[in-house]
Amino acid sequence: MTEKNAYAEAGVSIEAADKAIELMKVWTEKARRPEVIGSLGGFAGLFDASALTKYTRPLLATSTDGVGTKVAIAQAMDVHDTIGFDLVGMVVDDLVVCGAEPLFMTDYIATGRVVPERIAAIVKGIAEACVEAGCALIGGETAEHPGLLEPDEYDVAGATTGVVEADRLLGPGRVRPGDVVIAMAASGLHSNGYSLVRHVLLNTAKWGLERNVPELGKALGEELLTPTRIYAKACLALADATHTHAMSHITGGGLAANLERVLPAELTANIDRGTWSPQPIFDLVRQVGSVSQPDLEATLNCGVGMVALTPPDDVDRAIAVLDGFGIRAWVAGEVGLDASAGGADGGKVRLTGQHPGW
Repeated sequence: MTEKNAYAEAGVSIEAADKAIELMKVWTEKARRPEVIGSLGGFAGLFDASALTKYTRPLLATSTDGVGTKVAIAQAMDVHDTIGFDLVGMVVDDLVVCGAEPLFMTDYIATGRVVPERIAAIVKGIAEACVEAGCALIGGETAEHPGLLEPDEYDVAGATTGVVEADRLLGPGRVRPGDVVIAMAASGLHSNGYSLVRHVLLNTAKWGLERNVPELGKALGEELLTPTRIYAKACLALADATHTHAMSHITGGGLAANLERVLPAELTANIDRGTWSPQPIFDLVRQVGSVSQPDLEATLNCGVGMVALTPPDDVDRAIAVLDGFGIRAWVAGEVGLDASAGGADGGKVRLTGQHPGW
């Protein structure tokens, strides 16, 4: 028995990995920037850092994340070319809130068995999402883990690096009383809270992914696989066109917890729920699972995927910029001074009113 056959006997196929690389190359080539050097297959991705010489004081920003248990939905439905949007959205939109432009990204896929076509589909989604975010996909790793993962199981993770000019860094230090809270619509659940959603709809209510849900106007599985919206280009344009002071990516923990991270300790953001109607999936989880509104809001984005804190004079311009990128945005509240607002780690968010129809 050759060494190659011995490895195959252990459950690892080098041939399948090589085929997967060949299939994914067409997609990674689409997700390039001029600064990328070389092509897929090297030990490291290369990016020409001389591009940073145009900055006076460039600050590098980095972010890493995965997509959580949403991968279980993709695997159950055997649809793998959208989960990449969730991965890219989770990392580039964490990075862009400080005003950083995402430059490049790497990915990591762990699977019980390399099926080249499935790996290529995952990378296709990642590459297409990188194009939408304006960053390059310069490398990654596909690891076959037989015995650790089932043959058709996989998980994905990624990391991105970006850059922002030091004097254009966004964050709590810029936020002022009177700033307006501009909410940006989510495309759906995005990629957080799926453990709750799966527990309520799949495990407790025993709904199948193929179930047609009138409230959603589509099958449950189709709704749950709705890709995460990528805000990167729109948010960078917003920062360029306005004096926006801070932004917050609404992910795990919900609207209040994430917005508090970009508020100074002495400030409170007052948000009126009556300014928007969350997509039906949120109310469905609430009602089917008898989930309290505080629990729902502490877990899911409830229809808001990104928030900007912008001076009042720039609000109309900000909403127009976002509309130009196809992102519905609205005034959801205002930042005020509150000496008892928060602690050392951030300010406070106060949610008032009720969503229409809830």
